Amino acid sequence: MPALPLILLIDDDYTVNFLNTKLLRYLDPDVQVLTALNGREGLDLLRTHCHPPAPSRPALVLLDINMPLMDGFEFLQAYQQVPETERQGVVIFMLTSSVSPRDQSRLQGLPVDGFLSKPLTEEKVAQVLADHFPPQKGP
Repeated sequence: MPALPLILLIDDDYTVNFLNTKLLRYLDPDVQVLTALNGREGLDLLRTHCHPPAPSRPALVLLDINMPLMDGFEFLQAYQQVPETERQGVVIFMLTSSVSPRDQSRLQGLPVDGFLSKPLTEEKVAQVLADHFPPQKGP
């Protein structure tokens, strides 16, 4: 797994966050994983770790759709208002149990890089990393 310094999981299910954290740390013991239980908490964590833009910003955000207070769609709409300099380099994937074509079509025009169905697996993580975090070539 390429070294991602920080991954943010936004899901209202404690068990899902626990299992996904375990998987990500199994794949890279040095990765820091933050969790938020709704979109509002997720935005607060992003503001903390992205402003001013710093190396501690999450490289990857895994976002659930259905959550209390602020769902995944509301999060993405609010995230569009975050300055571009703070969004730069952040990859967002919806990670959800919803397979609704309506939900997938609602993502059009929102700042999301892809859609994954739960559960998160080593293979899904590997594909996201291969597609969005190619290995860095040495000098």
